[in-house]
Amino acid sequence: MTDSKNINNPVGQGGGQRKRQSRAERQNNGPHRNLDRQGAADRKAELVRKMQEKARAAEAASQQASGEQG
Repeated sequence: MTDSKNINNPVGQGGGQRKRQSRAERQNNGPHRNLDRQGAADRKAELVRKMQEKARAAEAASQQASGEQG
């Protein structure tokens, strides 16, 4: 009996038919990982937004301070 090294060709693996897996799924990058990536992107976008708000507030404060000196 030959042993198959290809997961999409289950010769000699027993257990009946198997779902064809894409390369990404075989590398454990399936649909569940897309949700993780989306969550990370959301957190990053929120962090960037907060940093931009802080930068605007600091810029406004520095402009206000320079206006008081003149």
